[in-house]
Parts: sequence; C-alpha cells; structure tokens
Amino acid sequence: MLQPVGDGRLPVPKGKSGCPINLTVELLGDRWSLVVLRDVMFGGHRHFRELLTNSVEGIASNILASRLSKLVDAGLLSRHDDPNHRQKIDYRLTEAAIELVPLMAHLGAWGSRWLPTSPELSIRAHLLADGGPQMWDRFMDELRATHLEGRPQPADGVLAQLTAAYERAASAG
Repeated sequence: MLQPVGDGRLPVPKGKSGCPINLTVELLGDRWSLVVLRDVMFGGHRHFRELLTNSVEGIASNILASRLSKLVDAGLLSRHDDPNHRQKIDYRLTEAAIELVPLMAHLGAWGSRWLPTSPELSIRAHLLADGGPQMWDRFMDELRATHLEGRPQPADGVLAQLTAAYERAASAG
C-alpha cells in the first residue's frame, strides 16, 4: 500500500514539466479518475462491485480496475482486505485524496454553473458551494475519521446530509 513518499509528495512519475496544474492534470485528467474518487468520496462506495454497479456513467469493469490500480499506485487510495469477506478489497481515501474535497466542490460548482447538469446530480455541488470552506473542513474531518481511522460513517454528518439531499432531489425528479 503506497502512501505519499518521505517528503510529503505522491509517488508519481516526474511529468512533462514542474507546473503544479500540469502535474495534477497528468495525474487526474483522464476520463475516469476523478469520477472514481467522487464515487468513493461522495457515494461512500468502497468495494469494486459497489463502484461498478453504482456508476451513473457506466464505467466498464476493466477501466475501473485500471483506475483503482492507478489511484492506489499514486497514493490517492489505499487497499485493505475486507474482514467480512476474503475476496473483497476495501478502497479507502488517503489524506492526499481527502484534501481534494475543495477542488471537487469547485469543480461541481463550476459544472453546475456552466454545464447542462441534472438537478438531482447537482444538489450536492450546490450544498457544498453554499456550505463553503467550513462545510468542506467538516467533510474532510469526517472522511479522515472513516477512511484513515476506520470509524463508522456518522448518521448526521456531511455525507449523510448530502446523500439525503440527493435522494430527495432524485425522488422529486
């Protein structure tokens, strides 16, 4: 299980330049990496089958396997044996991935503003934008507790709030 290397950097190839935007795009700019991280972060899906069957975009199993491997190798996800099932792997966000919450919030807000999104899939972006940095910090603390410390997901946390809003919007639509 790779984690960020000694100097606090992710174990990724050097890249085409030292530009932080370019390096980030090289790491996350493919068709599926951010979507997989979104589904782990906001969907609470931590097993391969959950990620595959709950993918709104319909990711293929070979692509999902490739992206999970890439994200583990890059230090954004970690793999853990599931104690309840011999053949299941539990994928967890690392600190580096958890710190992408503000970026995901900004991407969601930008997409909701400029692209033809659906109301039920935009509601979380609106709530995160409205909640701002205070909500993002609470959500990151919640993700740290569940993904890094192994605590159960709180029933009244940010993810529960975002999920309830999504479910209300989906049932209304």
